[in-house]
Amino acid sequence: MGASSTQGAPYYYVPPPSKWPMVGSIALTFFGFGMASWVNGSPLGMPMFGIFLAILVYMMIGWFGEVSRESEGGQYNQRVDLSFRWSMSWFIFSEVMFFAAFFGALFYARTITMPWLGDLDNKAILWPDFTAVWPNAGPGGIVDKFQTMGPWPIPTINTALLLSSGVTLTIAHHALKDNKRASTSFWLLVTVLLGFTFLGFQAYEYAHAYSELNLKLSSGIYGSTFFMLTGFHGFHVTVGALMLSVVLFRLIKGHFSPDHHFAFEAAAWYWHFVDVVWLGLYVVVYWL
Repeated sequence: MGASSTQGAPYYYVPPPSKWPMVGSIALTFFGFGMASWVNGSPLGMPMFGIFLAILVYMMIGWFGEVSRESEGGQYNQRVDLSFRWSMSWFIFSEVMFFAAFFGALFYARTITMPWLGDLDNKAILWPDFTAVWPNAGPGGIVDKFQTMGPWPIPTINTALLLSSGVTLTIAHHALKDNKRASTSFWLLVTVLLGFTFLGFQAYEYAHAYSELNLKLSSGIYGSTFFMLTGFHGFHVTVGALMLSVVLFRLIKGHFSPDHHFAFEAAAWYWHFVDVVWLGLYVVVYWL
């Protein structure tokens, strides 16, 4: 986080009681009821989901604002810094497991299940015209015909954008360690713009998939795994871009020093994780 006047102090800072965990719990309650109502066609679903988003934004601004003020006020020492690093490391590990589950589902359906179904007597057990090919649309009439999404041009452009953003973010980090704040702000701004450009291209890709390829979330196992993997990755890019935007705002306000800037490092870790996941998606989902 920011500079600390207690660097190396023997104590561990314990914050006072906070309302923010309870506020977050209330937000998640609205999320659960809102999503359950929304998918079941209740008119209360969308308003409750909107309330969840409003409370969530309020909580994140308030909670992270408190952490920033504590950090800039010199409350955090090396022990607190180590706690932040372990916490962010475990959080990213949980995200690795999250995406591993979806990659595993795609691998299981494509590499294990499909060949196994091909060994069955399809006329007696499945349907007469079944062929064990990927993607498989299932029995005729259940899933509308669709086209798959290839790697060119948008996925390849997005790959170049994310890889470039990783480079610009690394440049910004080295500039911060050299105490070149103007250069840090510039390259961090470039990174944020590249991230949001990626999201713009992905939104266009989704519109193209629905309108021209007839590729939808309901397009069999291919459609569901495609949109779950790329959609959740897009959500993580959004979160990462917002994190970097907050770091940029704090940097402009004069926060961080060459030796104490873990908020910057945490956002950078997350962004590089997002880059690596996309490389896996690009190869497995678009090329193979």
